[in-house]
Amino acid sequence: MAGEGELKLLSTWASPWASRVKLALHLKGLSYENIEQDLNSKSDLLLAFNPVHKKVPVLIHNGKPICESVVIIEYIDEAYGSTGPSLLPTDPYERAVARFWVDYIDHKLVIPWKVAFTANTEEDKTEAIKQILVGVNVLEGALKECSNGKPFFGGDNVGYVDIALGGLLAFLQGTKELCGTKLFGTANTPLLLAWVERFTTLDAAKAALPDANKLVVFARTRRARIAATINVSVKN
Repeated sequence: MAGEGELKLLSTWASPWASRVKLALHLKGLSYENIEQDLNSKSDLLLAFNPVHKKVPVLIHNGKPICESVVIIEYIDEAYGSTGPSLLPTDPYERAVARFWVDYIDHKLVIPWKVAFTANTEEDKTEAIKQILVGVNVLEGALKECSNGKPFFGGDNVGYVDIALGGLLAFLQGTKELCGTKLFGTANTPLLLAWVERFTTLDAAKAALPDANKLVVFARTRRARIAATINVSVKN
């Protein structure tokens, strides 16, 4: 049966995409072997199981690889439909709405966040942060609409959108230190702020998410390394 057999996850501790998959696995109550990867020296295993993108996460189920975090989450929910809570809504319309908001998160939050983090000019950084804040405010409204006054985007239980946003939380919480802007507050995003507090107390979140302070140190080191590489290239 689809929901049986061995699960292995190729990941890195700092990857928000891998955190999404870990959240889904923990919420489903599934056991898996986590195989930490070094993306500076990619393993033969990673190259063999994700030859197209050569990135994490990769879920290996009975020797077969599934790549890309949102694809993996949907696969887990379908393959293990009778195990644990459903991660996606069963209603086709509600499922489409959830997919829309996951796509929104990846395009309107993640992309400008990367720009703000790596911006070479204050102008680029300011514009990217402006876009992030617009996206966060839109998500505040989405949470109100999707939750219907319940704790999560998925209602009473954590759902697809919760996992997609939750996997990014360590980075989003570190935005003030990394980009100079706090994203969640009582004035503009009280619902999201309360959601963050609820989400981070979940056992699955405690097991799956990296420490935000450790991640900030890691990100700063990585940014400095990227900047040094760019400077060397310019000089050459």
